[in-house]
Formats: sequence, C-alpha cells, structure tokens
Amino acid sequence: MRNTFSRNLSRKKVMSTDGMVIGTIRNIMVDLKSGEVTDLVVKPEQNFDTSNYAVEGDKLFVPFEAVKDIRDYIVVDRYLFSRK
Repeated sequence: MRNTFSRNLSRKKVMSTDGMVIGTIRNIMVDLKSGEVTDLVVKPEQNFDTSNYAVEGDKLFVPFEAVKDIRDYIVVDRYLFSRK
C-alpha cells in the first residue's frame, strides 16, 4: 500500500472488500511511541449491522491491519475486525 497523508483520509468512505459501504472515517488512532496508525474511527452507515464489531457509542473501530487499499474509498477486510 502506498503512503498517504492523514489529511487525505478525512471524510473518506470506508468500504469492505465485498463492496459493502461501512461508513465514513471520522478520526484515526495513532500509537504515540511508534507513530503508527492503529485504528480508524468510523461513523457507520445506518444500514450497516454493527452487532459483530467493536463499537463505542456511534463509533466503529477498524484496526488498521484490516485496510487493504486507500484510493477513492478506504477498502477494508471486514472479517479481519469482526468479533466472531
């Protein structure tokens, strides 16, 4: 995956590898010691079932290792961050 500035992530849509729109990115979480992005904070779409995912209030947390590509959408493997 290519390098991307955090400002380019603002308000991007998050989509799963199977084409489902999950939501819109609201923030990122970073490990302050290493500087690595750990999680994306996403506001889920109203029709996205969040019952199998890590949610706090109206925020869905997507581990950065689930990200597969960043272009027009942020593409994630939603099975890598579900609570099974």
